[in-house]
Parts: sequence; C-alpha cells; structure tokens
Amino acid sequence: MMQSRVGGLSVPGRFLFLFLLAIGFSAAWLEAAPAYKNPNLPVEERVRDLLGRMTLAEKARQLDMYAGCNTLLSKNDLIDRTHAKPDAPFDPQKAEAAFGHLGVGSIHDLYPSPKLYNEIQAWVSKSNRLGIPALFIEEGLHGYLAYDETIFPQSVNLACTWNPKLARETGAAIASEARADGVDMILAPVLDVARDPRWGRVEEDFGEDPFLSGQMGLAYVEGMQGDSLATDHTCTAEPKHFAGYGAPESGLNTSPTHAGEREMRTILLKSFEPAVREGHAMGIMAAYNEVDGIPCTANPWLLDTVLRGEWGFQGFVLTDLGAVRRLWDAHHVAATPADAVCLALNSGVDMQFYDFDHATFQNAVMDGLKDGRISEATLDAAVSRILRVKFLLGLFDHPFVDESLDRRVRRSPAHLALSLEVARQSLCLLKNDDHLLPLKKDLRCIAVIGPNANVTQLGDYATKDHTGPDEGMVEQIKKLVSPRTQVLFADGENIDQAVAVARQADVVVMGLGEKHGISGEGFDRSELGLPGNQEELLEAVAKTGVPVVLVLENGRALAIPWAAAHVPAILEAWYPGEFGGRAIAETLFGDNNPAGRLDVSFPKRVGQLPVYYNHFPSKRNDYVDGDDSPQFVFGYGLSYTSFKYGRLTVTPPPPGSSADILVSFDLTNTGGRDGDEVAQLYTRETTASVATPARALNGFARVHLRAGETRRLTLHLKQADLAVWGADRKWELEPGEFTVWVGGSSAASLSATFTLGR
Repeated sequence: MMQSRVGGLSVPGRFLFLFLLAIGFSAAWLEAAPAYKNPNLPVEERVRDLLGRMTLAEKARQLDMYAGCNTLLSKNDLIDRTHAKPDAPFDPQKAEAAFGHLGVGSIHDLYPSPKLYNEIQAWVSKSNRLGIPALFIEEGLHGYLAYDETIFPQSVNLACTWNPKLARETGAAIASEARADGVDMILAPVLDVARDPRWGRVEEDFGEDPFLSGQMGLAYVEGMQGDSLATDHTCTAEPKHFAGYGAPESGLNTSPTHAGEREMRTILLKSFEPAVREGHAMGIMAAYNEVDGIPCTANPWLLDTVLRGEWGFQGFVLTDLGAVRRLWDAHHVAATPADAVCLALNSGVDMQFYDFDHATFQNAVMDGLKDGRISEATLDAAVSRILRVKFLLGLFDHPFVDESLDRRVRRSPAHLALSLEVARQSLCLLKNDDHLLPLKKDLRCIAVIGPNANVTQLGDYATKDHTGPDEGMVEQIKKLVSPRTQVLFADGENIDQAVAVARQADVVVMGLGEKHGISGEGFDRSELGLPGNQEELLEAVAKTGVPVVLVLENGRALAIPWAAAHVPAILEAWYPGEFGGRAIAETLFGDNNPAGRLDVSFPKRVGQLPVYYNHFPSKRNDYVDGDDSPQFVFGYGLSYTSFKYGRLTVTPPPPGSSADILVSFDLTNTGGRDGDEVAQLYTRETTASVATPARALNGFARVHLRAGETRRLTLHLKQADLAVWGADRKWELEPGEFTVWVGGSSAASLSATFTLGR
C-alpha cells in the first residue's frame, strides 16, 4: 500500500520529524524557562524558585480566598448565592475587577461547569505575572455539593457501616465528580469526636470514638487523594475542624471546649492523626472554637508543634469561615482585624476563608511584614505550603479539565450503586421483639405514618435534589409488597386521622425523627426527644394495639425511653442518602439483613449528658432519680440472625519486640440466615500511671458469615495503641497487665488478659 507524502516525507516520517523537532524545542525551552515551570524538577525546588520570584503583594494574595459567585458572575447567572448556572458565562471584566493581576489563592462557592472552570483558570494563569493558577475549593462531605451530583448517606451513616472500604470508595467517588468540574480541594471529612448529641453537627462526624473515627477518616482521605493528586479524579482532602470542635460547652456550636492536653492527645486529636500521618492529607481546617481558653487559630502548639512537628503535616491550614475574625470579635484576643490576621499567621494558619475583606486581609499581611509583626520566614512558609499543594495537584503543568469527563462521571451507575450500598450497610436495628421484623410482603394492609415517611432525608451539606417522595419509604414499600397488599399513608400532623389509618392495618411503620433545621450546622438542641408532636403521635398509634415498627431518620442520638420500652421494633436509619427509602424498605422486608452498629451512645435523658462508652472508671453510674446507663450502647446493633463469640486467645509479642499483639477468636453465625457481624475489640490496662478509659476500642472487622458458619478471626492490636500520655507529658507504653474484650458492642463480655513487659 502506498503511503501519502507531505513535503517530501511520508506521513509517518513527517510525524516523526515534528516529534523530534518538538522534543528538541521542549528541551531547549525547559533549559531556558524558570525552574518552577519545569515539571521534571522536584516539587520543593519548584516551590523555592517560584517563591524567590514573588513580590510581597503576590505572596499576600496566595493566602487569600475569593467567593466565586459574588465576584465573577451576575445574579442572572446564579442558581443561588453559591452555585453558578451550568451555562454561566465567563466575564473577563468581572475577573479583572476582582483579581487584577496579582493572582488568586483560591476560589470557593462557585461550583463551576467544566467550561467555566477552564475559562477562569486560563484567565487567572495568564493575567498574573508568574502564571500561578488558582485553587478551586468546594464542599463535598457526603457528595460533591454541586447540583445533580451523587448524594451519599451522611457521615454518621458511613461510620455506622464500620466498613473502611466503603469510606475509601465514597471518598474516591466524591473526588472524581468534583475534579471533573475542575474542583481540586474538598472540605471534608469531619473528624471531630462527637461528645455531645445536643450539638447539631453530630451528623457530620464519624461518631464518639477516636479509633473508629480515625480509621474511617483515614480510608476516606486515601480514597479522595488516591496515589497522586495530579489526576483527573483525585482531590486534596481537608479534615476538619482542628480541633476539639465536637465537644462544645452546652452542645452549642462554636462554644468553648474544656479539655486539657491529655484529653486532647488521647481523644480529641486521635481521630485526626491517622489521616495526617498515614493518609498524608494535604489540607486541614482550623476550627472556630477555643480549647482551654486558646482559640484554635491562635494556637501554635496545635498547628505547629503537634500537626506539623509531631505528625509531619505537609499541606496547608485553611481557617473555617469566620475563625480569624473571631480572634477579634468573639474571643477578644486581638485588638484589631490586622492583629487578628497577624496572630493567626504566626500561629500556623496559612489561608483565610474570606473572613475579612481582601484589602483588610492582604494589607494586614504586608504591613505585618513591614513592621515586624510577621517574619519573612513565617510568611514564606505559609505561601510555600499553598504553592506545594498547587504543584502536587499538577495545576502548573495541566491545569485544564476534559470538558466531556463530567458527563461520564456525574451520577455514574457505580456511584449510585455505592450510595445505596452505604445506606444498606449503615442501618442499625436497635430492637426487634418477637422477631417482628422482617415483615411479610403479603400482609393485608400496612400503614406508613409520620413526617419522615414520604420524603427523603439527606442531612446537612446536601443539595435538595432527589428529595421527593419517589425514594421515600411509602413508595419504596409499595414496590416490594405483593399486589394484594394495601399501603396506607398519613403524615401524622393530624393525630386522630393517623390513629384511624393505623387501626386499618396489620402493622404500622412509623417514619419519625429529625429534618434539616433541627439537625445540622447551627441547629443545636437543648432536648433530645422526638420533636414536635411526634412523641404524642407515636404513643397514640401504639395504643391502638397494632404492632409498630419505628424507623428513625435523624442526625444525632435521640432520647427515646418510651419507645425503647413500648415499641417492639426500632430501626435507626440516620440520614441514609437519596436511596435511603429503598434501603429502609429492603431491610423492613428482609431483602437486606441489617448490620449497622451505632457510632454513638444513645442517652435515656438529657440530664445524664455527656454519655459515651469510654469514660473513666471512676465515673458513678447512678442518680437519685435513675441510673446513668445508656439506652443503647456504642457499637450496638441487631441482625436477623445471631452470632456467638468463643475460644478467645491473646498472643503477645516476645519481650522487646514492637510486633502486634494477636487477638484470635471464633465467630459463629448461630442463626438461620446469612449476615454480617461487626466484631469489636476493646482493651484496658489494669493499672496505669494516669486515669484511662474503662475500655477503649482498638480494633474491628466487618465479617460476612453464612448461616451456621464458624470462622477463626485474628485482629492485630498495635502496641502503640496501648500507650498512655503520662504525667511526664510524653507517650509511653507502660508495662503491666491488660484486658481484652471481644464481642458485638462496647458491652462485649468475652475477655482475656495478657502482660507486656519492658
């Protein structure tokens, strides 16, 4: 076959000539170009070279965040104040007015289309002298928060799966949907240890235990960041809120945290440590609150000594929105806005979350350097940390996205299936007297009653897409029951009407709990009972004598002593995402065997707060008007089958070895159905130099067993997890006797002892 020729060369020859010419040109260009533009050089060398070329004003600009919708778009181009319309056009004049020619540290609250992202990024890179790209930052706690993206179950659900694999897959899915739109940093996960259920943000956490939170957070970060940030499907993760934010005074958001260094190190910081040390998270959000009187954004011990010095954090610290301003107007540790900016930077903060207007913030940085309140080394370190992340993301070398990728990734079948699977695995069966569940699909009549029965509760940090009745319990139950089964519905607002509906049924499914505006950021409660008329509704329906199944959708542990005593079946669903109704219906009728385990303890009443399983053994357990025991303990959950633990053995390592302690036991599915069990390992040292928790979670595994199957499991207990922060203010593994418990909750009773020597 003859080859066509171009300019005297065959086509393959012509391509080879052009390729060789390009290689020669590229090599020459790289040799002449500044080092920071050379992708073949180490990142640290590129950062140093770029930093050395920057002016003071350019450095200050890199520490600042800009609101995308407010600065770049007209009102007609907005879905709402934080989201651009899919066809929103780029206006260079608005960009010029907002940014000038000094570059942009980061852009937030835009949720751009891929086209809009590419146009903005191209303009930013070309408009500033050194071609520094912008970082695009958005929310993505349980789904990238643009419209019509996959909505996953809330974080409290994810932790109740006790399945790090699902956390890793969820983090990866969220990152891929965000990066397809050009967003390269996600403000998640929330790794605060939830110590007070009155706090509205419990739903965003991974629960009350630092070990479970740490392992789920590590997996989420690993999934989000992948093996490299310089891809089209990974994002910088930003664990938040650092730190102690989940234990606020009175359960009120942003209120002080009263904890000493030992409490911080052994509980409130432990949940963050794996994500930084092992997961190499490249972002951290500094919290609003103060700990022991020192605001987190003014705490160099927290941000420099521990985070960077001890844990080796290499990313940058972004404040929560308003956290720098609060140094001035809430904490009153800074006399002026400029003092607040200087204090935050000197304490280890790298970027503000547009707390102050841009002129106030950037002038404070520049004036602080000039008058000596900020050292050049401090400023350069902060700028370097932000530039490092931009280089690692590949923004200097391939800043643009494939505009066709979004259509392939957004709400992909794999992501939708993952959302449903997380919902299924997160459901916690708390009570099932006389095996009321699973229900038969051919019942004559089922009544579904309550304000949560015909809607999809998604939780905070979710768009309102996919919240209609199609995925609510009523419609999903109708899809599963026999054609002869009648499904009745009442929202419960009129209690007499609801009772009349209940009397017609063979069983009543009550959809109760909370909604956004009662739970979520800024929605703290002084009481934890069922809100509104729900308690009255529940008791009235139960008095009909028709069997009741209570399905709870809520963002925090609720105090439900009457229901716990009188309702035969209780299923805790939390905020199970856009397919929550389907997962609930499947579980009610036995297509899904529940195996979620509580990641928080349920109190009986507000007066006993705080309630968490890992309290000190000196805590009393009785009041004159009742005992202090939880209604449902941490780690608890039932199944449609049963499990038995036996033959526990503990094999400590030889003296002087740093190897793991091996904890082995038999786990048997003693029931008649296949199912999952979450095997949990708790420990305590008999005598220590300081007070330590009555028991602490140090291992777990979610295991699937066939009916009648026995499996020998071995969990690895790290010696480092047994260390205590002693009176001499250092970590030490103290020799002595230890007790190990294994079982299906924090009340596990099968135990053994072992000894570790020096």
